Amino acid sequence: MHFRLIGVGNTYTFELSDSALLSVGRAVTNDCTVVDPTISRKHADLRVTAGGVEVVDGGSSNGTFVNGVLIEKSLVVPGDEVKFGKVVFRLERVAPVQAAATGAPRGGATIVRQIPKAGDALALSGKSKIGDSLPGSDPAEKDRRRLAILLEVSKGLTRSADIEALLQKIAEYAFQVLEADRCAIQLTDEFGTLHPKISRDRRGERASSDIPQSISRMAVDDKVAVLSDDAADDQRFTGQSVMLQKVRSAMCVPLIGSDSHVLGVLYVDNFSLKRFNETDLDFLIAFSGIAAVALENGQLAERIRKEALARSNFERFFTPHLAARIASSPDAVKLGGDKRRVAILFSDIRGFTALSETMSPDAMATLLTEYFTEMVECVFRHGGTLDKFIGDCVMAQWGAPISEHDDCDRAMQSALDMMEELDRLNVRWRAENRPTLQIGIGLNVGDVFAGNIGSDRRLEYTVIGDPVNVSSRLCGAAAPGEILLSDQFRTSLGSPPPLESLPPMELKGKSQALPVFRVRR
Repeated sequence: MHFRLIGVGNTYTFELSDSALLSVGRAVTNDCTVVDPTISRKHADLRVTAGGVEVVDGGSSNGTFVNGVLIEKSLVVPGDEVKFGKVVFRLERVAPVQAAATGAPRGGATIVRQIPKAGDALALSGKSKIGDSLPGSDPAEKDRRRLAILLEVSKGLTRSADIEALLQKIAEYAFQVLEADRCAIQLTDEFGTLHPKISRDRRGERASSDIPQSISRMAVDDKVAVLSDDAADDQRFTGQSVMLQKVRSAMCVPLIGSDSHVLGVLYVDNFSLKRFNETDLDFLIAFSGIAAVALENGQLAERIRKEALARSNFERFFTPHLAARIASSPDAVKLGGDKRRVAILFSDIRGFTALSETMSPDAMATLLTEYFTEMVECVFRHGGTLDKFIGDCVMAQWGAPISEHDDCDRAMQSALDMMEELDRLNVRWRAENRPTLQIGIGLNVGDVFAGNIGSDRRLEYTVIGDPVNVSSRLCGAAAPGEILLSDQFRTSLGSPPPLESLPPMELKGKSQALPVFRVRR
């Protein structure tokens, strides 16, 4: 006798035949796997008899019911409803000629199989009947070829240089090992949303990237592999592309990383008379396990490359210590930016234009390189951020993206160090019969906009605001060897150097003159 358990309110279907004992449960090792939290790993046993199906509860947590009555053992006849936990089935009698052939689902059936834990994919492939789909009759030879294919897949995927190349390679191997007409891969973002990455046909041409959402979400949310051998009759395969392209059979498996995080889904389908079977599903599960490991490693390598590049870029403008803090704190530098209180320093060479006219380009480049090297070191030595070079001018700031309580004191000390380092450079240059330099420095503090400014082709982290303009004006007004600072900067110093007051400075756009102080050296 042959019977069929048909899901009521769900899409599970199981063919029952012979008198062998069949198990029902959540674990993948069961004959009838039902992935639901109310189902125990080994929930119940089934045995087909002449009059119906004998159901024996296996001590399940949420019980087994026949026609709404909790049972330990009962004979279920056609028309009865049996409920495992909260998953309901109806038993139907099937004529022998309608029963599914051994090893393949019936037309229109859907198989849902839980994915093994990480590391079990190869073990699963060894237990499955993958070799049966390969030509030849020697079982040992089939096993060798089966393992050889998976080994080649493993080697091939580890050689891919980047994510895009890796996805293309996964698709190529999928076509090699399965009689599929289309392969599509979607990857999840940080919120678990799936995004199409690749979709191609067997000829390598682009194909529709549509995957039935009900299937892809089931694969991601429940971490199960799904097989339908007749997608047109499966209510869950109702996507427009499936109907228009007359998809005959389809499989969808999740790509699960080492920490059980779903990286995406791998989907294959075909439009010919060829139908995928459980052997194909076993192979695809094993294949997806290898592909997921390669993909996870590729994503890790790409992330490391990006972080290394970001850190190297940070170190051009921040101290190595600050660059490390920023790289380890994703929220330290926000796209767009925010309002911050920063101390700003401008340092400018006096008479640079006239000097450059008397020097060759190579000599001037060498002189500026030596000068900028020492000035930047003075900024970094006191935890500052090099904002930019503006011609022969150095702009630095303290307070963004990470602030300290003594930002103004450190900016002040950096300015004093700049003057001392320049004095030492001038002594050496004079001894080498090379030109000497003089600089003026302006210091101010205030609330500014700090963030990434630019276009989508080039972003630059900088500070913008009136306090920046005031610092630049003070620098422009400073005589050679002078350090000028605003009164606001002076009152923010914890340990000010000797200062003297200067006449207030009239600034364009300011209604009142700006009190100015000069450092006595």
